Amino acid sequence: MKRSEGRGGTAQEPGSLGRILPMLLPALLIAALAVPAGAALSPGFLGPPAPPEPVAAGPWQQVPETLSSAGAAGHPAALQPLTGTAPMPGAAVLAAKLTATLKADGAGSFSGVVQDAVTGKVLFDRSGDELRAPASNIKLLTAAAALRTLGPETRFSTRVVAGPAPGSVVLTGGGDVLLGAGDSEPNAVLGHAGLATLARSTARALQQAGATTKVKVLLDDSLFSGPALNPAWSPEDVAAGEVAPLFPLALNSARYDPDVTAGPRPRDAALTAAQAFADRLSAAGVTVAAGVNRAPALPTPSPAPAKPDTESGGASGWQAGAVLAEVQSATVGQQVDLMLRTSDNYLAEVLGRMVAAAEGKPASNDGAVAAVLQQLEELKVPAATLRAADLAGLTLANKVSARQLSAVVRAMTSGPDTRLRSALAGFPVAGLTGTLDSRYTDSSTAGGAGLVRAKTGTLNTVIALSGYVVDADGRLLVFSFIGNGLTPGAAGNKVALDRAASILAGCGCR
Repeated sequence: MKRSEGRGGTAQEPGSLGRILPMLLPALLIAALAVPAGAALSPGFLGPPAPPEPVAAGPWQQVPETLSSAGAAGHPAALQPLTGTAPMPGAAVLAAKLTATLKADGAGSFSGVVQDAVTGKVLFDRSGDELRAPASNIKLLTAAAALRTLGPETRFSTRVVAGPAPGSVVLTGGGDVLLGAGDSEPNAVLGHAGLATLARSTARALQQAGATTKVKVLLDDSLFSGPALNPAWSPEDVAAGEVAPLFPLALNSARYDPDVTAGPRPRDAALTAAQAFADRLSAAGVTVAAGVNRAPALPTPSPAPAKPDTESGGASGWQAGAVLAEVQSATVGQQVDLMLRTSDNYLAEVLGRMVAAAEGKPASNDGAVAAVLQQLEELKVPAATLRAADLAGLTLANKVSARQLSAVVRAMTSGPDTRLRSALAGFPVAGLTGTLDSRYTDSSTAGGAGLVRAKTGTLNTVIALSGYVVDADGRLLVFSFIGNGLTPGAAGNKVALDRAASILAGCGCR
């Protein structure tokens, strides 16, 4: 099923919605007003340069220098601070506008739900409970489960431990598939943990441990279980590089080059990473034996480093399983942002397996799906009817309703579990970032540029858009639109969704 989409803190005590919303004002208002000005804000809001001939936007859509409660000059309907008393769109007026816009270009049809985020009031409902293939919108479920189960501040460790024989080391995958080949980059998400940094730390530990012989590099990628490839995935998609066999460690989200996000991927991303580590270890001055093999079972790793035999200067005191070196990934919150913004299939599936492992389930595809659906139930999003065959959205076997997706977005924006707020910055910004960076550029959709934040989804016959927007009266709205059975490649379908979201941005619809 060929895809055409994109490039492939401590939680506070929850309170009433009336108390939560004022606290969310700065973040949500800035999010709604497009890319923030100022380097102190999240890099997730930054995007590529604007198109060479952008459609002119009204003054109320420009990047603000300061927050103000006053309407923009010449446009009294400019965004106001979020309050529980902001006017709510009239359902009848809004429905008329959306009905006129949500029309398929050729075959197929659209379903959709629009809700007021604070009250949950449904403002628009077209077949909202109908189960449909959501494409990559299913990543919203993965994101919510990861933030709830793992926590937004959690990091994954990639360790090097002492091997079963003196002078052997085991590279142990802990779920970080965003490893970089070079030095660790503290301000990056992809490449936050670097193999060159890990290799240098390992070299120092080996020297301290008295390991003077040729070092053998082994690989432990046993954290995940079950088939590395989901049987629901099309072999053509795998061959095209939409996804790859899953392992608990990889370079560049299982890409050969971090700057090339299309085309074939490594068939064994873990072994590729292990060989790159062996090369870096050699560059750090360690004599490394040729070839990397998978490791036998080892004792539970010890936090203490291996101790040298001080009498002989050798490594007879070698302690198998002792941690020699370690690097840590970017936070789960940052990884979720990257996954949503770029619609990263590989990262989505790995996060799902890490959720399963954290819940004591097998870190397999089936375990991941079960773990994510369990989290939705705990989030009070009815999941009994939902069908998930994967967690990236590469198969038509997934079946989710617009109401279920809208409920997940609402939980992220204004629900009581504040851990989910970490996902908000990862939603692509219309016309500016991620998988929406080249959309909202014509006169019919420019009204939503910089204001709409939404997760995209695209398969040959499927298109979806689910997200949030603060309307012109200062009301926070959440929405989900799903098109199924569409004519492949029909350009009007994407435009129909973007126009619909732009309508929401432009309301007061009263």
